[in-house]
Amino acid sequence: MNFYLKYFAIAIGLFAFSGLFTLFGVYAERKVSAFIQDRLGPTETGKYGTLQTIADVLKLITKELIIPAAADKLLFMLAPAIIFIAVFMGFAAIPWAPGIAPSNLNLGLYYIFAILSIETLGILMAGWGSNNKYSILGAMRSAAQIISYEIPAGFAIISVVMIAQTLNLQTISAQQGILSSENTKFLGIWDVTANGGILAWNIFRAPHLIIAFVIYFIASLAESNRAPFDIPEAESELVSGFHTEYTGMRFAFVFLAEYSMMFLVSTVGVILFLGAWNTPLPNIGPVHLADWTTGAAWGVLWTIIKVLLLVGVQMWIRWTLPRLRVDQLMNLCWKILTPLAFICMLISGIWRLWMM
Repeated sequence: MNFYLKYFAIAIGLFAFSGLFTLFGVYAERKVSAFIQDRLGPTETGKYGTLQTIADVLKLITKELIIPAAADKLLFMLAPAIIFIAVFMGFAAIPWAPGIAPSNLNLGLYYIFAILSIETLGILMAGWGSNNKYSILGAMRSAAQIISYEIPAGFAIISVVMIAQTLNLQTISAQQGILSSENTKFLGIWDVTANGGILAWNIFRAPHLIIAFVIYFIASLAESNRAPFDIPEAESELVSGFHTEYTGMRFAFVFLAEYSMMFLVSTVGVILFLGAWNTPLPNIGPVHLADWTTGAAWGVLWTIIKVLLLVGVQMWIRWTLPRLRVDQLMNLCWKILTPLAFICMLISGIWRLWMM
């Protein structure tokens, strides 16, 4: 019984965190977009408009749940739950700090991307179940986009896995911290990791992973349906895309899934490329900055700071770049990102053999 209570409490805590992050993210994005566009953003509800997002949530909770007369009711009602649950379950394998992870899976990385693929089914269900031409077009666009960009994202991830020799996210995270000389020799990596800090992160430990990180980040924008890859929700063409017919809490769950996805893909990027929970401060001579800024509390803090920085870049890009056309989106994926990601994977194989 205690076993089930433990994981039930973890699930409730992660759900609460997703909700709080979405509240913060929506408010932050409104302010970021206002700054970029020389506006003020929310100002009226609460000091500096801080309560505006809460007011919007209350409005969504009290709205009527309308089901179109011609819709497939079962698919229409299940789709938002499947979209959110697929993203939410991805948090189960995320390590926040040394020893702090809901589930320390040996195949954690594989699990996350396997479970996230279910989101595509939910989006297709939402489009088809709505029986609306705009929703169907948006769902088909989203499915084509997500499936396409999983290829370069997968190659970029394999580039890291080949260096780390594991799919365990805890192990990948630990390898980017302070390692003993024996572990450094065993892993076939530079001795710079003996001092920890930013130079022990994967993008510096194997410099070609900088390109892999950029590819992964671009692909993660497409998988999250974020601008400039937001053609599934192109307001100028499709009203709201696959969630055009949704109201109330069903719409809120779709929105919650989008911001949770932003956080999740950013977290995976931080773990694979940017040192995970490890401090960017190295040990320099007698000044042991890395030793002073490690541990569970520091680990959670470093993880959240890095993830929020990536989320901030996602927001910045959304309000800076114009939306791509479908042909431009596919050309970028298949003619640029996929070949580059494949080359990074080959370099990782050569790098691994050379460093051994």
